[in-house]
Amino acid sequence: MAHPGFFQRQAHARRNTSLLVFLFLTAVALITLAVCLVGYLVTRSESSGLAFHNWLLSSHGLLTAATVVGLIVLGSLLRWVDLAGGGSRVAKMVGARPIDPDTRDADERKLRNIVEEMSIASGVPVPELYVMDQETGINAFVAGYTPGEAVMVVTHGAVTQLTRDELQGVVAHEFSHILNGDMRLNVRLIALLAGILMIGQIGGFLLRASFYRGHRVGRSRDGRAQAAMGIIGVALFVIGYVGVFFGRLIQAAVSRQREMLADASSVQFTRNPEGIAGALFKIGLKGGYLDTTSHASDMNHMCFGESARMKFTSLLASHPPVEERINAIQPGMLARLRSRLRDTEPGNRLYSGPAPSAGAAAFAGGQPRASTSPLASSLSPPTNTRKFSDQVGTVNRRSEDFALQFLERLPATFRNLLYTRAGAIQLCYGLLISELPRQQQTERLGLLPDHPVLGSQPDLLDKLLPALKTIGEGVRFPALELAMPALRKLDPEERELLITNVQKLVAADNRVTLFELALTSFLSRHLGDEAERVVPVRYKSYRPVLPALQRVLSLLARAGTENQDEAEVLYQEAMAGFVDGRSDKAPTLEKVTMRQLREALTALNGLSPLLKPAVIDACGYCITRDGRVDAREYELMRLVADQIDCPMPPLSV
Repeated sequence: MAHPGFFQRQAHARRNTSLLVFLFLTAVALITLAVCLVGYLVTRSESSGLAFHNWLLSSHGLLTAATVVGLIVLGSLLRWVDLAGGGSRVAKMVGARPIDPDTRDADERKLRNIVEEMSIASGVPVPELYVMDQETGINAFVAGYTPGEAVMVVTHGAVTQLTRDELQGVVAHEFSHILNGDMRLNVRLIALLAGILMIGQIGGFLLRASFYRGHRVGRSRDGRAQAAMGIIGVALFVIGYVGVFFGRLIQAAVSRQREMLADASSVQFTRNPEGIAGALFKIGLKGGYLDTTSHASDMNHMCFGESARMKFTSLLASHPPVEERINAIQPGMLARLRSRLRDTEPGNRLYSGPAPSAGAAAFAGGQPRASTSPLASSLSPPTNTRKFSDQVGTVNRRSEDFALQFLERLPATFRNLLYTRAGAIQLCYGLLISELPRQQQTERLGLLPDHPVLGSQPDLLDKLLPALKTIGEGVRFPALELAMPALRKLDPEERELLITNVQKLVAADNRVTLFELALTSFLSRHLGDEAERVVPVRYKSYRPVLPALQRVLSLLARAGTENQDEAEVLYQEAMAGFVDGRSDKAPTLEKVTMRQLREALTALNGLSPLLKPAVIDACGYCITRDGRVDAREYELMRLVADQIDCPMPPLSV
């Protein structure tokens, strides 16, 4: 099937948000009319036999409609506020347990290794991992508002019953939802559904209350009122199921196509169609329903497979049938999987199949062949058919191999420290002082205030600094991505103090290197007060952001050339695609401050997703003009991509 690019999928996700609002308003209108019809029938005698359309405009009708709309909006707002905590709140809502980064459970370590490989290969911070211990079905979902604070939840059945290749296929599917902006839409849909279902819940409450009161009071003069309450309760309960129908219809409308795209992305990322196909096949055999949480139906649109049983599955299911998904991955795949099942081969050979491609073999534990440099070793510029923007939001073979070799090279102690809050904090400090002489390291660390967690801890730094020198400067961002789950566990006050301490170390020598700029911007973007804020589209043309483009491309042009004259030529070439005529041209800026660059990147992040590819390609053109990419240019490119929400894998140029 045709596979749209990252930016097209981002734009599609934003359009889906508009569709979701339209469907929600339609459902609210229909539910309100249904309740008003019940109110009309109950109060008809009191309204002198008015026609229904006239009754709607009467005091009774307007009050009924306002009450229904108010209850639906209130229900949605309450759930919206409840889910303000993002992905971690959704995980706790379904009773999931956070997986200890240093877990000794073999199955959980297998999951963590796969997730870390995929994170490094795609340029996305490692999401927090949760497991639903009581769920034996095979399922998984991701939740959150931004990739930087995403969480991934898997069932115990998925962790224990899937092979590594199959689990990798599921993880890649969920990473597609992270990259495509589906998570934000999914969490919002939970809140909107809560409001739609509110009327049915009120009807059920009135129905139970009438029966309970009738049983307690028995025969009395208010028996007629009890009967009326029961009738109204039944009516609202029935209308509530109309709301359920609309809710499921909305889930199906916004979910089905996204699931097919995520399946295709999983194959693209892993280059192993049998991985995700095998996982889907096992779901078809063993099921993926969530039986231990009352929120299974609310989560149906978020999960890898159907999480709740329902009637009219062909119409209301949030996912296409398993057979259809498997055959869409590769024609004839379902028949092969069924044949292997009949052959009753051992479990470890059940989905062996043909040898996967080199990238899939590497992710599955084979011997990777590429260099461990994320820059693909200072090479030739990308061809005209391979733009930098094509790499955004993807996983390629070179980045897969780099992720595997990077993790294999990390000393065990170093890697385990990144899983702790103290170790992750000291990593941030170590990245800034690792190249300094020992005496200067001590002087810089002396600038930090004493603190039990955020202060300098020399014993931990002594374990981190040797490894930082060994693995080289080109892998500093991947190390930060591994440390993000631990850093996200800091309290808001601790996050603020960490950013302040990092800024003190940066300012100690009265100059700011590109890496120092990248590090402070990365931490502010992912740990700052607005880390979970979704940036809305503000600009649908380049003209309002031309000053921002001038700042960014001036900096990149100077980084990619040796002298000012060459930088001016390169800058004008990079800006040519954004300016209209000579009147828009402006010379390159000789100096761009840290504050100016941050303001520029914030402005560029407000561009429509379909306008961002040209920005990425212009930046890539600057850093590859001389035919090579050094660590300094790579980190600047990663900074730009990260700040405008374009996940950039280790560069393959």
